[in-house]
This record gives sequence, C-alpha cells and structure tokens, in this order.
Amino acid sequence: MENSLYNKTAKYATLGCKLNFAETSTLRDRMEAEGVRTAEQQECADICIVNTCSVTDMADHKCRQAINRLARENPGCVMVVIGCYAQLKPQEIARFDNVDLVLGMEQKGEVIPHLKALIGRKATLGTCHEAIAVPLKDIRTFVPSCSRGNRTRYFLKVQDGCNYYCTYCTIPIARGRSRSGTIAQMVRQAEDVAAAGGKEIVITGVNIGDFGQGTNEDFFGLIQALDKVEGIERYRISSIEPNLLTDEIIDFCASSRAFMPHFHIPLQSGSDTVLRLMHRRYDTDLFAEKMRKVMTVRPDTFIGVDVIVGTRGETDECFEETYNFIKSLDIAQLHVFSYSERPGTKALEIPHIVDKATKHERSQRLITLSEEKRKAFYQRFIGTNRKVLWEHTREGLPLQGWTDNYIRVEAPDADENVVLGRTDNRLTTEKLGNFNPDSSALMAIK
Repeated sequence: MENSLYNKTAKYATLGCKLNFAETSTLRDRMEAEGVRTAEQQECADICIVNTCSVTDMADHKCRQAINRLARENPGCVMVVIGCYAQLKPQEIARFDNVDLVLGMEQKGEVIPHLKALIGRKATLGTCHEAIAVPLKDIRTFVPSCSRGNRTRYFLKVQDGCNYYCTYCTIPIARGRSRSGTIAQMVRQAEDVAAAGGKEIVITGVNIGDFGQGTNEDFFGLIQALDKVEGIERYRISSIEPNLLTDEIIDFCASSRAFMPHFHIPLQSGSDTVLRLMHRRYDTDLFAEKMRKVMTVRPDTFIGVDVIVGTRGETDECFEETYNFIKSLDIAQLHVFSYSERPGTKALEIPHIVDKATKHERSQRLITLSEEKRKAFYQRFIGTNRKVLWEHTREGLPLQGWTDNYIRVEAPDADENVVLGRTDNRLTTEKLGNFNPDSSALMAIK
C-alpha cells in the first residue's frame, strides 16, 4: 500500500513542558522516517501538529492561538492536536473549524497510523472533525521518547503520568497514572544517543522519582545504570519531588561519573499551611533538609526551584512565610508560576481567593529574589575553571554553553572560538570571567 505521507511536509508547534518538547521531537523523527519533510517557516505545510499543554487557562489560550495561527499560515493543511489539552477537552477542540483530528494520551504514540487514515478520509469527504480519547482509567501506554530537537542536549523521557493528586493540578487527569519504561529500555536509548554523538542527556518525565511503577525497578537503579553508558558525559535530572530525592540519590549524583551538580526540585510553596492545602507530600522542614544535604555533599550544585504564587488559601501571611523561607535557602534560581484555577481540581473548594493584582505583585517579588540568587551563585564562580558544553545557537548570536553546574557561558570572539576548540557539541575547560552586558551569562576568558 502506498505511503500516504510520503513527500508531504509538516510543521509542529509545542507548548508546555520539556516532556512535550521531547515527545514532539521524537514524533518529528518518526514522521521524517515516513518521508515527511519538516517545512521551512515560510512554506505552506500539508500537515500541522500541535502538542498542547493545559496547566493553566493561559496555556489553553496559547494552544488555541497556535492552532489558529498554523491554520491561517497553512491553508488547507491537515490539523492534528495532541497533548494534555487534547485529552481534557477532545470534543471541544474537535469542533474547531480548522481542526481535523484530536488524539488523547493513549493515542499519542499512534499519530502516524491515525494520520494516514485521516488523509484518506479527508481526500474523499473534503472535511473531517474527529476526536479519539479514552477515559483516564484506560491511559496505560508508555510512549518512549528520546530526541535532541534543535539543541545540543538530548531529552530522555523515562516516565509519564502521576499518582499524586495535588489539589491545584490537572496533570493526573490529563496524563493518567504513573507509568514508565524499563531500565534496559532507557539504557538502550542512552546508548543510541552516544552512538549519534550526543554528550548530554536531560532525564524527563512528569514525576521521574516515581520511575519503575509496575516493573519492580526504581529511579536509583535507573541512574546507576545510565551512569555506566559509555560516551554520555553528562546527565541532568530535570525535576524530582523532594520526598523522592533520597539521600542515596544525592550521594550517588555527588560522586558519580556523569551526573552533574544540578537539581531541579519543585517546592510550590514555602508555607506549611499552603503545602497542606495543596496536598503536597512534604513540609518545609523536609525541603530545607534536602537542600542542606545537597549543598553539604556538593557545595557547587545549582538548585532550581519551582514555586506557585496566589493559590487559593495563600493569605498575605502565608506568602510572607514563603518569601522568607525561599530567601533562607541556598538555591540558585526560581521558576515562578502564577496560580490559575483549573476545572475539576480540588483547589476550587478552598476558600480565600487571591486577586490578579496581588498575584502579579507576589510574582514580581519572587522573580526579583530569583535574579538576586542566580547572580550571587554565578558570582561565586568568577575566576574558576569549569567544563563547558557548547550549544547550537541562532545565527548572529554569541556562541553559548553551560558549565557542569548550569552556569550559562558566552564566548566573546567568533573567530577565536574555532582555534580554541569552542564549537557546537564540544566540551572545553574554560576560565569564567565577569558577567556579559545583560548579566545573563559569564564570559569565557581566553
């Protein structure tokens, strides 16, 4: 049977988390293997695929904008929508005039066969609006993903779904229960990355510390196995819940061959009152203890922290507790999110609503604190030597890379970079100089 995708062109839009970007990148690779060329920006593509997020109202809005923009720029294209928004509201999206196919989480790994069938139907019928999504309890398939996209580092998806039902979060009802591949499968994918010349892998998932549900394996066993893969020089753990960040994981990463001194750990609130309302599985004492443990065994570790402001129940007193707690932590950066009410979440039952202006003011205070902490962390390493992995960058921009402990570094002279071995996907040891003009990076010194 003739491949109905061969010689067609496609464009992809991805919203949300690193996991979504990894999944889209893998889908793009599989589409190219079917003969589908990724269209240039100015081209009119035959197929458009939107991988959606639904973590906030704004995320839903951005998804709709992306769908409309692609439809406008690519008239007559076949429009496919996948991802969290597609799972939560498949019928609503299928009613959009410019959407042909909506696939839920269980069907995310079957885009290509669904797309082939859709193209045949659309050629006959001229129009098609179809939504395929199974109930939450039937989302069981783990769709593997490991791809580079347009950057130097690779993203390895090791886990999907979540068994934690935090009151503010829709992820468990969008992605289903926690599930993962096996250690052997993850090792094979890492070996493939090494064979392709990749040097750095970011381990991604929804709740990666929960790896091994149903397989009698665990995350500690996974990182031990990955550390042995020859050719991979760097691993980063994208995000791990503080209650799942065990001392053995911290100790192993501190002394391992390839795991970098870099953790990303969701806090969400520095108020124990709010943490209880959120149904988080730790308190501030446990979180602070984890930070102390990390910095005791590797004082040069970059720690990034997620925090949500303006959740229901976050009084002025609770926010001040959060601000002061975060200020006391030895961390390097915050990722600040403004709370957005989501249908179907238990948070809607919590009294005390924070108004929009207050959310904004609180966000700005934490963003300012984050910049202070990041600059202070960078400052500590001026004058030191660190290994830098240089990244692909856009034309006209300085060559940039990242140290082992996640400090952004800029190389000042384009011609000199080649002489010094500073090229894409190369690891070089650099002496770190002062900040660049906008203080977003440190300058590499010759």
